[in-house]
Amino acid sequence: MHISATELAISCARDVMVDDSALSVELEDGRRISAPLDWYPRLATATPDERGCWRLIGNGIGIHWDAIDEDISIEGLLLGRPSGESQASFRRWLEGRKGPGR
Repeated sequence: MHISATELAISCARDVMVDDSALSVELEDGRRISAPLDWYPRLATATPDERGCWRLIGNGIGIHWDAIDEDISIEGLLLGRPSGESQASFRRWLEGRKGPGR
């Protein structure tokens, strides 16, 4: 039996938009991909200012948010992969956000 592999063309990110329901990324090849914000709990709980403060990493192969320590790869978005963070890790992160002055 022969199995043919489909090669996934990964285009780099050009722009990122995050609203209350979705993460949307415009790619350099003109495609726009979107995923539910619920797939990324840190983004879902972030403030609008934190969501808006992102930067492209690796020449556009990923997106990073400093304030919430979140990284999302374009490949993961294209493959439909939600966050792989465990519930325990997310709970610890949330507790850290509730520290003094918050």
